[in-house]
Amino acid sequence: MPGLQKKRGVPPKRIVEHPKAQYELDHDSDEFPDALRSQMLRHGDSVGHLTKALAHFGHVIDVKAIKAWVEGRKVPTAANSFAVLAAIEHRYQLPDRYLQDRLGPSNRAHRKTRADHITPAEQRRLAWHLPDDFDTRPKSEQEEILAWVRSTFVSGATEYRRFQAQAMKEPYSLALDGAKKRGKRAAPSSLIEEMSDLLRFKTSVLSAAGQKRNGRWAKATADQKVEHLGLLFGALSADPDGPNQGAGVPVNELSFAMLAVPKVWDWYIQWREQRRGFLTAWEVDMLNVVKSLVREETGWLRHRPQLGARLRVIPNLVDEADIAHASADWSGFCEAMHDQAAVRIEEIKSVAEVHRDPFEAILPILESDSPLSEYIKITDEIVRHMPDSKRHPKPAAESLRSLLMIRIGLHTGFRQKNLRELLLCPPGRMPTPERRLSQIKRGEIRWRPREAAWEIFVPESAFKNAGSTYFSSNPYCVPLPDVAGLYDCIDEYVQKSRRLLLAGADDPGTFFVKSVKSNSTSAEYDDQAFYVAWRLIISRYGIFNPYTGNGAISGLLPHGPHNIRDVLATEVLKRTGSFEKASYAIQDTVAVVAKHYGRFLPKDKAALAAEILNEVWKQGRAA
Repeated sequence: MPGLQKKRGVPPKRIVEHPKAQYELDHDSDEFPDALRSQMLRHGDSVGHLTKALAHFGHVIDVKAIKAWVEGRKVPTAANSFAVLAAIEHRYQLPDRYLQDRLGPSNRAHRKTRADHITPAEQRRLAWHLPDDFDTRPKSEQEEILAWVRSTFVSGATEYRRFQAQAMKEPYSLALDGAKKRGKRAAPSSLIEEMSDLLRFKTSVLSAAGQKRNGRWAKATADQKVEHLGLLFGALSADPDGPNQGAGVPVNELSFAMLAVPKVWDWYIQWREQRRGFLTAWEVDMLNVVKSLVREETGWLRHRPQLGARLRVIPNLVDEADIAHASADWSGFCEAMHDQAAVRIEEIKSVAEVHRDPFEAILPILESDSPLSEYIKITDEIVRHMPDSKRHPKPAAESLRSLLMIRIGLHTGFRQKNLRELLLCPPGRMPTPERRLSQIKRGEIRWRPREAAWEIFVPESAFKNAGSTYFSSNPYCVPLPDVAGLYDCIDEYVQKSRRLLLAGADDPGTFFVKSVKSNSTSAEYDDQAFYVAWRLIISRYGIFNPYTGNGAISGLLPHGPHNIRDVLATEVLKRTGSFEKASYAIQDTVAVVAKHYGRFLPKDKAALAAEILNEVWKQGRAA
């Protein structure tokens, strides 16, 4: 058989190249079926002939499978199919992955494995992190790989992440905003109405006539309180015999009036302590919330004695005496809760533990000599895996978006909110007036033709710490540096990639937009979606995978965009030793950097001082 030479008694190690010379590939098709078909025609192979040639050297595959590939009805998905592709590439003297790359970068994410210990739900989530030959490896190796992938990307490699992953498996929260959300149970209409009334009280520009309040909630704060109160009512209504072991209160008996009952809070605090193993500052924050709600003159609950009528007897939580007290003296009832909350806050503060190390996920980066240089390796990895925009335009657009998320995050040190809400003003359009940006509390990335530069402008009001001494009532206005091809990336994204991601959907006006799908309700990122997107970038490109060789940094763990601020602050501290200069990198104050962001250890301080002292020694010796 032409092209297949077999020595008598010696099984060949690999498939032999086709005798015909390699053809020019410049004009070959970008689509897998066309590329495979054209290569077969060039080398005179029929489907049957190619199948027999592969089988002769140990690559057994059904002739119908290759026929389906050639006709475009199916594409290779399993690891053994990728081995067959590699053999075909070798036979035709093609570059490595020549055919596999034409399947598209999404192929790995959709690849299915035959391992019986992977559930269908895990297929898509794990596939990116499994080596191409996973199915052909011994079962012991498969178990080893899966254990590492699950602990690193799914269940979490730290105690806190394992607790978090386990808690997410049995959701118990109530949706107090009335929205249908995955993992949340529906709240009764009465509870939703009460939540809405509280939000009106705390978020409206002006307080209601005849009522005082202490401060106003921004949207982010309001969303957080809805989430946290949903957890509280969810725990109260959860089945006591279920996995969450809740209080079993019927949902139609839930009311915000229960927040003024001390025994309800004692139960909730003890319930959280039993689940977590210890108390944290989270419980202190929740008690401060209820303390403000029952405070004299400014408390929302204090202003609504009618809610007391909604209290019902609930064993071990609300008794007849509570109801009688609330009915006779609502103000005194709330004052008792205020005093009890103050006592519990001090008690919890004395025993509260830190539930997680904020630096834990990025320790390999922070411990390096240059944290910023180490984090930049992630952008290099994204570029290395960047798909061809002509062959795979949408995956290429998504990769470019990932690259710009990291790049702009590193250049600005913004919090997640400021980064994801950044508006776009493309070349040729007038920038949004500062007054308008101040009203909507958003920044903008804009092209400045006079300076020929991309600039980021953010009004002071858009920042969480707007009143800090860092801003001194001035906006943030900084040009982006045109380094490492940043401007070329922004131009490509603004002119082409962003439109591909929108796919004809309504433009939210933000710089970063989601990949719009048929079931998408909006192209704008919310806080959860942006966090998930960032975490996915780190999982794919940041964490070194010893089984696939992908990823930039060994020992890194999945994390969100907020850790960018730790990286920048620590970089400046290691270089200068100045907390003041570190605060400049993340638009914050010295005290905040020293307490939350800069990981400046004694060894780092000693090393910085040693540089100065050693230089003196060198100069002295030279003299």
